[in-house]
Amino acid sequence: MTKITPTPIHQAVQEHYGNLAKNSTACCEPFSGTCGVENLIYPQDLLEELPPEVANFTAGSGDPITLAKLQEGETVLDLGSGGGLDCFLAGKQVGPGGKVIGVDMTPAMLERARANAARMGASNVEFREGFLEDLPVDDASVDVIISNCVINLSPDKPQVLGEMYRTLKPGGRIAISDIVTNHPLPEEALKQQEDWCGCISGALAQRDYFKELEKAGFEQISLEPDLELTEKAIQSGQVKVQLNEPYTQEELRESLRHWETTERNMFLPHRITARKPE
Repeated sequence: MTKITPTPIHQAVQEHYGNLAKNSTACCEPFSGTCGVENLIYPQDLLEELPPEVANFTAGSGDPITLAKLQEGETVLDLGSGGGLDCFLAGKQVGPGGKVIGVDMTPAMLERARANAARMGASNVEFREGFLEDLPVDDASVDVIISNCVINLSPDKPQVLGEMYRTLKPGGRIAISDIVTNHPLPEEALKQQEDWCGCISGALAQRDYFKELEKAGFEQISLEPDLELTEKAIQSGQVKVQLNEPYTQEELRESLRHWETTERNMFLPHRITARKPE
């Protein structure tokens, strides 16, 4: 593993999420349930047995748990585990014979997650402090990597993807929700720290994300816009779109389908999967 020196982006993101951990709010608010709105991300049956303060605390952009199709006994690694929601959901699915490791660089988030784990008796879940670019995880030790609206926050995504590849067992898989844009961002946008914290400035273009996964060694790569979740967020009024109102559901879907052809940058949650070769 490589020793990481925190960049100004790391520090800004760490401060931002530290405040969120203390104030019970969220980053990707249109897709979260922590601001007094319904949590649109997960099927409600997944959240039923969790305390409300756990179930409704997420800065995520999608549902990597359903995407991952976890099996009993698997070892799961969650990148940017935050308050621990995805770790606890994964822990229920892999069972007592499985294990879930959450990695986060923000002490306040780790404190919150560990307190939640103790309160819930989640004995197969642990949380480790570390950077995504330097994961505190052994080589070839995990079956599945999940992540929820976090990889876009890293200023060195090739290093993150390389660490993911290193820690996966041969044949291991990734199941990620992340914010992806339709065109590469202009250089000036990459300097906006506030937009980095808001999951904007760090978003990769879809084709660049695919290429970086391929360079890291992954195969069976898929990046699909989560149009269903985006529709729900728009219809609930949590996300605004530039369409003449009133518009039909089909007009909305057609607009979203052609997001990659618009000239301006648009940011949508994506379901991302890939495998490490056997």
